Amino acid sequence: MKRINTCSVIAAIACVIAACTPAPPAYDLIIRGGTVYDGLGGEPFVGDVAISGDRIAAVGDLAGATAADEIDASGKAVSPGFINMLSWATASLIEDGRGMSDLKQGVTLEVMGEGWSMGPWNERLKADALARQGDIKYDIEWTTLGEYMDYLTTKGISPNVASYVGATTLRIHEVGYDNRKATAEELSRMQDLVRAAMREGALGVGSSLIYAPANFADTFELIALVSAAAEFGGAYISHIRSEGDRLEKGVQELIDIARATGVPAEIYHLKASGKPNWHKLEHVFDMVESARAEGLNITADMYTYPASATGLNASMPLWVQEGGHDAWVARLKDPTVRARVVFEMTSPDVDWENRYLQAGPENILLLGFKTDELKPLIGKTLKQVAEDRGADPAETAIDLVIADNSRVDVSYFMMSEENVRKKVAQPWVSFGSDEEASATEGVFLLSNNHPRAFGTFARVLGKYSRDEGIIPLEEAIRRMTSLPAGNIQIRDRGRLAAGYFADVVVFDPATVSDHATFPEPHQYATGIEQVFVNGEQVLRNGEHTGATPGRVVRGPGWAGWSE
Repeated sequence: MKRINTCSVIAAIACVIAACTPAPPAYDLIIRGGTVYDGLGGEPFVGDVAISGDRIAAVGDLAGATAADEIDASGKAVSPGFINMLSWATASLIEDGRGMSDLKQGVTLEVMGEGWSMGPWNERLKADALARQGDIKYDIEWTTLGEYMDYLTTKGISPNVASYVGATTLRIHEVGYDNRKATAEELSRMQDLVRAAMREGALGVGSSLIYAPANFADTFELIALVSAAAEFGGAYISHIRSEGDRLEKGVQELIDIARATGVPAEIYHLKASGKPNWHKLEHVFDMVESARAEGLNITADMYTYPASATGLNASMPLWVQEGGHDAWVARLKDPTVRARVVFEMTSPDVDWENRYLQAGPENILLLGFKTDELKPLIGKTLKQVAEDRGADPAETAIDLVIADNSRVDVSYFMMSEENVRKKVAQPWVSFGSDEEASATEGVFLLSNNHPRAFGTFARVLGKYSRDEGIIPLEEAIRRMTSLPAGNIQIRDRGRLAAGYFADVVVFDPATVSDHATFPEPHQYATGIEQVFVNGEQVLRNGEHTGATPGRVVRGPGWAGWSE
């Protein structure tokens, strides 16, 4: 009788079982058949993107691969998530962590810190922040910038967040609101605060130099702060000292700071304000190109509208604002001071950035008030309100600041659409909303946004790329992904490539559009269908999934940056 080899039988059975048992899925998700834009600006191709965990696992032809889930992206564009280079979602993400107005445009990273940052705060800064809160109310449960960022992610947010440390915040922290030079001791402490923020993951130093008290800092002070950030590989970004009558001087100061410190430097929301200054934009292009040819890393960002948005404080001289908000309002109540302020607001020969004259009261649109009694004025121009009251527009601006006890949120129509197109065409310009990440419900309806909150990025893809052909789609995507990611020196984001974080957007390039207008700003963009943040789907077929996978994206000074 022939003996049976038991080991051979067991091995054969095992082989049969193995052949009949399907292999586990190779990936968590495959986005199949979309037109892939890798973020670098190269030729798109039809292919697949695989995600495992929080990372992109593979990009290309994955016909034989399996996944636990699949999305058919045929006829759609697949790109890296978009980076909002100038976000004011600081408070709105506390109120609503979804970040809807940006998320529905494909934004997966909010970059904050235009002069004012959410840390480091002392008791004075905390008290000021509480006193100046508008429709959104929140408790302050942090002190440092790093603690604020961690607070957001612990609370739960859908987009990622990053921040510069604000030069305005640093100055108030140590100098206060006085118009004077920082002492050597104060400047040294400010530098130490920069170093601490860089260790927590700040991207560098951000300034906003047309406003008080930021304007009271001279170039020497800014160089000192940026030099401290440079010790950690940080960068500089600035709302420059002038965007109008002294535009070139403002640009030159930024270039000088970059040259003195050796850091990359970016111009916030590049513009030429006021019709007499529109022609200066071409010279600014030449200045930036010359600096870049010299080897300096100078870039800019923009929003895609010919109107800005800030406060009526930008219509009044800086001297009257010295000492902080309460001192400003108290001075405006003095008839002698008030007369001087009105004179300077209406005089072309002033040495400050006079938005009142650059726009004109007929082009100053009222967007937001703190007090319910004044909210019916939202949507009117300053000129209309003045005419309704039978008053002078400059006097009316002062009256509104006093009555609301706020800066009063307004939009200034003072730029040229032709210049917007010229900026869109520049290869070193990225994009930022300069707004909160709002929603079409709740507290957000109590005031008006600038429509850029709901339309900046969709407007790049739809109006300026598809409809007007100013830049091809692959270039538009590069300018919202790998370009800003490189400028802020973050790792493993801004591209569709294996090993990068899975911040991914699927959209319809034929239909993506903005809909927000100045009369009706609370309107979401359409055409963005699927959005992933760190591998989790936060937008499915245009609707929020409830997921809050957003993380803090930290800069090069953070100890774990190289991990």
